[in-house]
Formats: sequence, structure tokens, C-alpha cells
Amino acid sequence: MEEKNKKTELVRGLTLTATIMIVAGSMIGSGIFRKPSSMAQQLGSPELLIIIWIAAGIITFIGALINAEIAGMIDATGGQYVYFRKMYGDFTAYLYGWSILSVIQTGSQAAIAYVFAEYLGYFIKYPQLPQHIQDFAIYMPLVGNIHPFLDFGTKAVAILCIFFLTSVNYIGVIFGGVVQTIVTYIKIISIILISVFLLLLGNGSFSNVYTGFSIPQSTSNNLIAMVGLAFAGAFWAYDAWNSVTYVAGEVINPKRNIPLSLLWGTLIVIGVYVLINVAYLYVLPINEMAKSPLVAATAAEKIFGTKGGSLIAIAVIISTFGALNGSILATARVPYAMARTNLFFRGLGKVHPRFGTPHVSLVVQGIWSCVLVMSGSFDTITDYVIFGAYLFYMLGAYGVFVLRKKMPDAVRPYKVWGYPYTPIIFIVFSFLFLANTIISDTSNAMMGLILIAAGLPMYFFWKYRQKKYHIKDNF
Repeated sequence: MEEKNKKTELVRGLTLTATIMIVAGSMIGSGIFRKPSSMAQQLGSPELLIIIWIAAGIITFIGALINAEIAGMIDATGGQYVYFRKMYGDFTAYLYGWSILSVIQTGSQAAIAYVFAEYLGYFIKYPQLPQHIQDFAIYMPLVGNIHPFLDFGTKAVAILCIFFLTSVNYIGVIFGGVVQTIVTYIKIISIILISVFLLLLGNGSFSNVYTGFSIPQSTSNNLIAMVGLAFAGAFWAYDAWNSVTYVAGEVINPKRNIPLSLLWGTLIVIGVYVLINVAYLYVLPINEMAKSPLVAATAAEKIFGTKGGSLIAIAVIISTFGALNGSILATARVPYAMARTNLFFRGLGKVHPRFGTPHVSLVVQGIWSCVLVMSGSFDTITDYVIFGAYLFYMLGAYGVFVLRKKMPDAVRPYKVWGYPYTPIIFIVFSFLFLANTIISDTSNAMMGLILIAAGLPMYFFWKYRQKKYHIKDNF
């Protein structure tokens, strides 16, 4: 290879369209096809269900507004990891970066890949291991038993999907961005078409959508906990809206395009999610919806029979494939940024000399995501992921106040609308959501905290190493 062609830095090749598609495509994945069922079971009320989807969308949009201000100021690869360094210093930034790698985004990738494999299983019957192997369990204190070999056929396909898309993004960010744009367009159009078909051709009734706000006794007796759990499901479906900030160093005109992509991408997803949930309810009464884990396929079967279920399964496969690609593309830039600031293994900060990608970071991320696939089912993984995510979303929102004080004269191409009230609303809501999760879903909250805390010994090691050898970071 000629020296002049050797790449030592990441490539700026992502356009505004590509970044909007990263935001929307990373959000629209498995959640909208799986979570409505568990949320319906928790709430038992179609009106409550729609309200939760709208409220969660508004909270997510406020989070995007907050991130848009910071993204307009700071355009370095690594996104919120870099933001946290500016806000709070190395300790919080390291914990965030470690959490992204250990649980938040890798766990998200594991869950999305799991649903991809589940819906592919609509067409293929997977072989399973003998029952005595499936029953093998590993006990974790405060968490309980983990069955790594349960439903192994589905898990094996999920792992293969992660491996394939890691390879795609290993080759180049522009190629990964093109794949993301094409797949996201397809899945947005698919969801809109599904919604239209259900509303126009489904033999349903809007009496399923509005029932006079009748709330079942089982929900009203434990309303706060059930609403909190339903919010967790909706937040999971809306999660990954901040993924585009991780690739800021590879975006063309990032101080303009990243804030715009956060705002437009989030608004697109809110509209799509509310539309399809109304369409689900139109053909499926809330009690029937609660009994159907693959709710989109069940709804389509009402119109087209088994062929309808097959069409939906194809749409979900495309959707989860795109979401997984967007997450893999963006998230690998966080451990890359950590390594470049000498708070992680130096090798993860390497750039491939030919492809210009953080190839070592991509491989390590892919391997750990595959390990997390083995750790549990879709709902288990998503619950401890979203707890960890909102812990840092809350800190990020407070960081707007910190940066306004620490960097008062910094150029801010965009300032968060409604300041200081909108960040305060987001912080208070996040705190209440986390508190409710600890109380009502303790085991999954503990799993998230354990994975986050596991990084502490490594932090003290890297800081000791920096001090001993007088190492300065590369950012």
C-alpha cells in the first residue's frame, strides 16, 4: 500500500440525509413491533397506550433538543462521551463510554438482532439444543439465573446478523451510511403502508381505540408501576436517537447537520409510531393485542391471512436489519474516542489504513454484543439497557446547565428551546423513571448497574497509568 493512500483519521463522508436516516433508522427497529404487546398487557387501556407513546415521544424530542445544542458546539467523534468530558471530566465520561460498550448500545444491538432472528424464524424452523443443555443456568447475585443456551437457534442467527453488519461497517462509513439510508427509507415506507392497509382494509373499529378511558382494576391498583414499565417499553422503541452524535467527526458540516438530523429524525419517528399504534388498535382490541408478542404479524393476518403475517415478518426483518446497522456504525466510535483519550486500550483507537474505519473497536463491540445475545431474551435485555441509558440521558441534560456556566462565550448555532424549563422537565422525568424502575423492576435495574460498575477498576487503572507515564490524550 502506498503511504499517500494510508488513512490515519476517520473520513468525513456523511451527508444531512444520511445523518437523519441514522437517527430515524437507529430508532425504528424491533421495539415498535414487539413492545406494543407488553405495553398493552401492562396498561389494559388503548387510550393510556396512545398517551404513553405520545408522551414518551415528547420526552425523547426534548432530549433531542438538548443534545442538539451541545452537538452544535462540539463536533468530535465519540458524541456524548466527548460531551461528558467537557461537562464533568474524565470519570463520568469514562463511565458513560464503558456503559455504552458494556450494556447500553451493545445490549441494544443484542436485543435488535434477537428480534431480527425471531421474525426470520417465521420462515425457518431453527434447530434447538437438547433440553438439558437449554436448562443450564448461570446465577448472578441480585439478578437471578441466566440461561445462555435457551432458544439457541434464534440466538445463533442473531449472532450471525451482528457478525455480517459488523463486517459491512468495517469496510467503510460511507458504505455503511448508504446501506443505512436505503434500508431506513424502505422501513419508513413499509410502516406507513402497513398502517394505511390496516386502517383502510382491516375489518376493525375505532371503538377499539377509544373505550371511554376504561382502565382495568389490575392496572388501576398499581397504576404508577404499570405506567412506568410501559414508559420503559416506549423509551426502548424511541432509544438510540443520539447515535448520530457518535459519528460527528465523520459528518459533513456537523455543527449544522447533526442538530437538524436530531430534530427531524425524532419528529419522523414520533409520527410513524403513533400512526402504527392506532392502526394496531383499530384491528386488534387491547386484550387481543396484549396476547400477541408479534403484534404486527397478528394484525396483518386479520386482513391477508397467513400471507399478511409473512409480509409483516419481511418488513420487521428489514427494519431490525437497518436499526442494527445504524447502531453498529455509530456506537463503535465511542470506545474509539476513549482509546484516543488514553482511557481505554490503545488498539481500539486505531484507524484501518485502507478503509478509514475504527476496525478494532468494531470487532470488540461485535464480540461483546454476541455475548449479550446469549444473556437473555428480548424483554430482559431491553429492560436493563433502557435503565442504563436514561441514567446518562439525565446527566447529559443537566450538562447543558454546566456548559452554559463553564463555556458561556462558546458559539452555539442552536440553543435549546424553552431553556431552562425543558431541560428541567427532562431531568425530573428521567429521575422519576429511574426510581420507579428500581422499585418495580429491581433485577433488571441491578443488572444494568452491575455492568456499569464493572468498569470502575479499569478506570482507576487507566488514570494511574496516565499519571505514572505522563500520557496525554490525542483529542
